[in-house]
This record gives sequence, C-alpha cells and structure tokens, in this order.
Amino acid sequence: MNDRTPMLAQPMRPPTAGRVGACLGFFVLGAVMGVAGALVQPGWFPGGLLLALAGEAGAVLGGSLVLRGRAGGVAAAAGWMLAVVLLTASRPEGDFLFAAGNGSYLFLLGGIAVAVICATLAPGRQPDGGPARLAK
Repeated sequence: MNDRTPMLAQPMRPPTAGRVGACLGFFVLGAVMGVAGALVQPGWFPGGLLLALAGEAGAVLGGSLVLRGRAGGVAAAAGWMLAVVLLTASRPEGDFLFAAGNGSYLFLLGGIAVAVICATLAPGRQPDGGPARLAK
C-alpha cells in the first residue's frame, strides 16, 4: 500500500487484544465512578456533586487520552451510564439510591453532559507521523 494513502482509504484492522482489554478496563472504571459518584454526591452536597462529576470527567478524558482515540472515553462513559441507570431503578423492597432532589437530577444530567463533552473533546485517532496535514 502506498505511504501517501489517506487513513480513511486504508482497510480497517480489528482491534488488538490489548486495546479491547483497555476498553473493558475503562468500562469497569466508568461503572465504579458511577457507583462512587452516586454515593458521594448526596453526602457532601455541593462538593460531593462536583467531586463526582470531576471524577467522571477524569475517567472519560483519561480513557480517551490513554488510548489516543475516543474509544476509551466512550467505554468509560458507557460504564458510568449503565451503572447510574441500574442504580436509579427501584428494588422490589421499595428501596432506591437516588432521592427526588435537585442534587440527584444535577448528577444524572450533569454526568451525561460531562460524558458527552469529554468524549467529544478527546482527540480522534490520527495516523502516526508528523503534525502536517495529510494531503501534503
């Protein structure tokens, strides 16, 4: 294949086992951040809410930076989302983790916004090489 072929014109290769493992690790990290944030945010409001959202932002943005692409950030955001959605469901005993207060709604909506912003701002995958434009 020609070295000057654009990245999008090259055939896609399946991800390596290390990359898949890292994505699974970031998924679990996102889920842990969701559970931890759900427990911290009502206890120390508003500091706990800010701490929970900052932790989620660090996990999502860190996953994107470590894998040099958006896959790590999306995996962390998906883990956070799954954990939080499962924690919002009430149990047969009538117990639930999130109260119907402003802090819970700010955590849910703010967490979604933080995940989308951090996963979007992360740098996309670029081919190895110089910082010059690819068409040159």
